[in-house]
Amino acid sequence: WNFLHLMALLHVTFSKSQNEYPFLISVHCNSAAALCIGVGSFSDPNDLPGLAHFLEHMVFMGSEKYPSENGFDAFLKKHGGSDNASTDCERTIFQFDVQRKRFKEALDRWAQFFICPLMIEDAIDREVEAVDSEYQLAKPSDSHRKEMLFGSLAKPNHPMSKFCWGNAQTLKTEPKEKNINVYKRLREFWKRYYSAHYMTLAVQSKESLDTLEEWVREIFSQVPNNGKPKPDFSDQLSPFETPAFNKLYRMVPVRKVHALTITWALPPQEKHYRVKPLHYIAWLIGHEGTGSILSMLRRKCWALALFGGNSETGFDQNTTYSIFSISITLTDEGFQNFYEVAHLVFQYLKMLQTLGPQQRIYEEIQKIEANEFHYQEQTDPIEYVEDICENMQLFPKEDFLTGDQLMFEFKPEVISVALKLLTPEKANLLLLSPEHEGQCPLREKWFGTQYSVEDIQQHWRELWAGDFDLNPSLHLPAENKFIATDFTLKTSDCPDTEYPVRIMNNDRGCLWYKKDNKFKIPKAYVRFHLISPVIQKSPKNLVLFDLFVNILVHNLAEPAYEADVAQLEYKLVAGEHGLVIKVKGFNHKLPLLFNLIVDYLADFSAAPDVFSMFAEQLKKTYFNILIKPEKLGKDVRLLILEHSRWSTIQKYQAVLDGLSVDELMEFVSSFKSELYAEGLVQGNFTSTESMGFLQYVTDKLQFKKLSVEVPVLFRVVELPQKHHLCKVKSLNKGDANSEVTVYYQSGPKNLREHTLMELLVMHMEEPCFDFLRTKETLGYHVYPTCRNTSGVLGFSVTVETQATKFNTELVETKIEEFLVSFGEKMNSLSDEAFKTQVTALVKLKGCEDTHLGEEVDRNWTEVVTQQFVFDRLSREIDALKLMTKAELVNWFMGHRGEGNRKLSVHVQEEEEGSKMSLYGEVSKLTFLPASTLLASVTTITDIQAFTSTLNLYPYHKILK
Repeated sequence: WNFLHLMALLHVTFSKSQNEYPFLISVHCNSAAALCIGVGSFSDPNDLPGLAHFLEHMVFMGSEKYPSENGFDAFLKKHGGSDNASTDCERTIFQFDVQRKRFKEALDRWAQFFICPLMIEDAIDREVEAVDSEYQLAKPSDSHRKEMLFGSLAKPNHPMSKFCWGNAQTLKTEPKEKNINVYKRLREFWKRYYSAHYMTLAVQSKESLDTLEEWVREIFSQVPNNGKPKPDFSDQLSPFETPAFNKLYRMVPVRKVHALTITWALPPQEKHYRVKPLHYIAWLIGHEGTGSILSMLRRKCWALALFGGNSETGFDQNTTYSIFSISITLTDEGFQNFYEVAHLVFQYLKMLQTLGPQQRIYEEIQKIEANEFHYQEQTDPIEYVEDICENMQLFPKEDFLTGDQLMFEFKPEVISVALKLLTPEKANLLLLSPEHEGQCPLREKWFGTQYSVEDIQQHWRELWAGDFDLNPSLHLPAENKFIATDFTLKTSDCPDTEYPVRIMNNDRGCLWYKKDNKFKIPKAYVRFHLISPVIQKSPKNLVLFDLFVNILVHNLAEPAYEADVAQLEYKLVAGEHGLVIKVKGFNHKLPLLFNLIVDYLADFSAAPDVFSMFAEQLKKTYFNILIKPEKLGKDVRLLILEHSRWSTIQKYQAVLDGLSVDELMEFVSSFKSELYAEGLVQGNFTSTESMGFLQYVTDKLQFKKLSVEVPVLFRVVELPQKHHLCKVKSLNKGDANSEVTVYYQSGPKNLREHTLMELLVMHMEEPCFDFLRTKETLGYHVYPTCRNTSGVLGFSVTVETQATKFNTELVETKIEEFLVSFGEKMNSLSDEAFKTQVTALVKLKGCEDTHLGEEVDRNWTEVVTQQFVFDRLSREIDALKLMTKAELVNWFMGHRGEGNRKLSVHVQEEEEGSKMSLYGEVSKLTFLPASTLLASVTTITDIQAFTSTLNLYPYHKILK
């Protein structure tokens, strides 16, 4: 029975003593399956780059048993499910989830793609467009560019140097010129590599193991097995042992960022998964406490962040090598001193080599990982099966569930071997900076990345080749005082409640509380919203607020790092109306971390060099947001809809105008003087302990009550009853990606209409994908969305496309065609199809939470928006059960008739081939006229002038 490994997760109920926590309880209402094939892009034929990825797309377009091209997606959408697939270097993974009662049928439909996929010839040309669109979307990503550039350094003929994405050129244009029959080659590839003995399968559902095994045997026994040996690349070792590797590469990034990446290519480390040597080394390299690399770099104001290690993707780890890389985000000054930065890294590594692997540190990591594993929260089934089916390709049976997570044994010799290879003379240096523009004559073939290559400076080369000195300021981390040791579940000190209750309430704040008695784990979540009237006063204040939060995070980075490592997570967010503080993790030491954050907030200070480093960084952050078409589109849409909202462009302009430390300190003191603190505590704390959190905030910060009420939402404009278009130029030069969003405004509505809108959008998802992506091939990302804009309801349809293929007006007319055809579909909707969709949405909303975080997120949304409708889901379910088909159809038609309130936002790309954007060029919007295709539309060329004439809806919350 070796054609298929089977793993099914059984739903079990445990009753054990409190301290033992059962590991696998499947409480999720969707069932899921994932299948991994031990073949990926490394097996692409040389004359058809991207074929493995293309096949992963094509295989899903109907099967002999279920021929409909979009049939599987339609089936899943109808039953609250989803699916996905991904192609890696040596593995391809497919996964889906669906409501449990449809699981067997879905398994059968899905298995057919591995038994007898249709792959019809005329679908090929259309699906090539989807693959090409995916490639175009990946092009402006610096991380993908780095990978492609890095791959090009491998020895010729090594699979690493292949172009794994595939695009229209490699899968359509060139094959036509060379008379290559792509259809025939796809079938051959499928026949050769989609073979049962390379496949592993994981299924998760609440059926019994016997039932699941029976289903799998029955459904999957038809998967063909060709008995051929699996492709093996493990003889092609050391792909990067070439003279070109140990040099300095300079690259021009898409985003405004300075970064240094130091990379080593080591022998494959997968076989050492029980020791995880790279994990141990990365833990120390990436440490941020005193004595660490980043701590030193932060003190000098040279770096903002550092990541080290191996991401375990096929690019970082496969059968031919393992990567170890250290990426450092530099400041302007750090960029000027990048050789010094690299030297510090090499000094730290030399210290580790001299001291040798430390048992104390290994055991500390081991303990933290084991705690986390033992008390981990249920993951989404679709993600869980994906991990497991991949683990089944990598580890022996007894380690399927743990092989990627636990550290099993300390073997200093294994760690030492890896450590000894991390020397300067084996390292590759890659330096990213916008300042390289114009100095990089080379172009990477596929993504067009500009780069240059040079020898490492002689002074440094000679220094690193010799016995250089260690740095006395670098040392190993001390023992961690944040590791939890008390895992007792507490006894309630007040009656249990289904929803949070307010246990403290005065003019300076209030606290919502709910003791967890469902998940029974020794963890807790604490969240606070410190509401202030000064934030929204001007774009300048918003920028000062962002600066304040960024510098506060920086000040906390070192003292709070130990907590972070011990799986106590904290997050500070600059919200629109206040500062959000979130902490979560094992409750034992959580108050320590929370109080630490409040202390640093109370005693906030900003050194001048830290201030200028973050002001410079913020300029880059806003710039990097604005060059993304989808982010710019959202900015423009909300600038029109939300009254007195400041846009990212205005914030960016305020940074360019310049700010001072004094202005920041003045802002912070006015922020801290007048606040309202609203908190939520959930998990393993008593109500008395929970009150301590709000008490600490008010005692420590000593603020006054608010003199005026601060609304936590915006007022929204009432759009006129005719079609308006706002078309702006993309701010990223030479990026072919454009975006079109068509928005329909419904107005301030109640809970029932919001639920009706969700139902409508759910009906729209699959037809929208089928019409705009599968048939019209407009782009890779096409989707409808239910919009709640500060309480005002609406819906939109978005298409991300490439201007090199379609202009935005054409896309808009196609969206209109889709909506017309969808209207016809709605008018002929059968009662059964309507009921199915209602049931699917009811199931989705009635789905039990898989972990406490899901419940907390939902309750927190109610607190932060001050709506407090904690039973919103059950109210929505009640509303759904009363809905009729006629209501749904009329609701949609009501948005389509005369007098609808419709707004289109287009972000149109710049002409290809122009230089990259400069700082000054993204500080204002360029409005474009509409082409004759949209003759009847009114264009908006001055947002302020347009919105000032409109009515404003009153503030609106969805309470009933």
